[in-house]
Amino acid sequence: MAETDQALPPSDQLAAMNLTDTVEKHAFSDRVLIRSIVGRPDGGAGLAGQRVRAGGWVKTGREQGKGTFAFLELNDGSCPANLQVIVDAGLAVLSKLVATGTCVMVDGILKVPPEGTRQKIELRVEKVVSVGEVDPAKYPIPKTKLTLEFLRDHLHLRARTNTIAAIARIRNALAFATHSFFQEHNFLYVHTPILTTSDCEGAGEMFQVTTLISESEKLEKELIKNPPPSEVDIEAARQVVSERGEAVKQLKAAKASKSEITASVAELNKAKENLSKLEERAKLKPGIPKKDGKIDYTQDFFARQAFLTVSGQLQVETYACAVSNVYTFGPTFRAEHSHTSRHLAEFWMVEPEIAFADLQDDMNCAEAYVKYMCNWLLDKCLDDMQFMAKSYDKGCIDRLRMVASIPFVRISYTEAVELLEEAVKGGKKFENEVKWGIDLASEHERYLTEVKFQKPVIVYNYPKGIKAFYMRLNDDLKTVAAMDVLVPKVGELIGGSQREERYEVIRERILEVGLPLEPYEWYLDLRRFGTVKHCGFGLGFERMILFATGIENIRDVIPFPRYPGRADL
Repeated sequence: MAETDQALPPSDQLAAMNLTDTVEKHAFSDRVLIRSIVGRPDGGAGLAGQRVRAGGWVKTGREQGKGTFAFLELNDGSCPANLQVIVDAGLAVLSKLVATGTCVMVDGILKVPPEGTRQKIELRVEKVVSVGEVDPAKYPIPKTKLTLEFLRDHLHLRARTNTIAAIARIRNALAFATHSFFQEHNFLYVHTPILTTSDCEGAGEMFQVTTLISESEKLEKELIKNPPPSEVDIEAARQVVSERGEAVKQLKAAKASKSEITASVAELNKAKENLSKLEERAKLKPGIPKKDGKIDYTQDFFARQAFLTVSGQLQVETYACAVSNVYTFGPTFRAEHSHTSRHLAEFWMVEPEIAFADLQDDMNCAEAYVKYMCNWLLDKCLDDMQFMAKSYDKGCIDRLRMVASIPFVRISYTEAVELLEEAVKGGKKFENEVKWGIDLASEHERYLTEVKFQKPVIVYNYPKGIKAFYMRLNDDLKTVAAMDVLVPKVGELIGGSQREERYEVIRERILEVGLPLEPYEWYLDLRRFGTVKHCGFGLGFERMILFATGIENIRDVIPFPRYPGRADL
């Protein structure tokens, strides 16, 4: 028997071993995941004879045998594969089950289908537990192939399509891989704020957060409903105060009783309070409050200007300078009026910071992290990657394997520009000019990684004029210790640097780029008090998904894309 087992391929061995396995129920439901049936190496054949409860949405359905039974292709989102379900007419009205998008939960017995069929297992229904019906005439996601552009207009339903569901699982796997990588390497996960008063990039393309507008609108409505007092009203109130004050004087002069004087004083105080309220209300003016001709942000919610963060880097550095190795992973925002396939107004960033480390350490960490994610998808998400290879980019799996297995090329920015200039001399045409000092365009990055080297490339030591103030100034005083990781299909995937730890140098850099010192005093404190050499980088999470899947537009790899003119749901 042992010899027979050894002769079998690994998948057949596993299938043979699992013939008597019991299908696993979902931990928090009385159903089983479809993945736990069809995702087995034997396609579920080893589970034949078991009774299960399954639920999902109908991908395709059709009545057969002159309406005596129906075939349903059921998917619950746990994997790309469907479970074939057979329902007899005596159990339900078949016409209510077969429409694409219908949600059904059924009890039944798993059986091996007749030979020659594609499925390894099917579910013969014994009871229809529940049905969420769909009107096919109104359902906007029919079984016909739909463009990704069309699906962007139906964000609330597009996750029911094979493509968006596969991307969601790949995104989930990459998020899991991210946390696993950094936790395995002893990084501390830090939650950085979404609301901030600091501009990490210094670009000014930030979404402002304010309550001044809503408060102004509220005040305007209130003043219309209850107009402010007129000068006549205020003068009348002043007269009442004067009269009440005179009454108190007269009572005191007449040596009236204590109770009479106390009552009169109370009336005077009430009149004064009323006058004060009227005077304060008279000062209320519709519109946003201003002081010296400028918006008065001291009246705002945070008593100063606030924004949605463009990066958690500056804040997470405070923890790197205290507990050494940290990372943050969350949403970031850019108010760029860009309609390209590579930009979003809201996107996710992975941003580690490493204390006691330099640019070389930064590049080593970035390369290891990217390789880790590629291997994770190949190990944990291969079925979804196979779907993407079949449907969108036949080379996506080979690309993951290539990136995971070979060393990244490392060249300086100056060397990169020289290679691009050589390409131009050789007849290569770029839309963007090539010369030292430019910020490399996507076409330049992709030429280096897809044509010149045909592998990932790390470019380092960029001109200081095109990089942020916090990057460490090199000894040549012209470049900074910055690096970008470039990959095929996407171009820049990661941007990072060794941070400037020298107080005087970074203070001068802040002033040099035209930023005020006051908002960054806390950041300068990290250099004033116990400064430490440290580095870090940011990975655009959606760009990693683009790289992995081969999807062309970044709006299709985030669940709820935000871009100019669109913020649905």
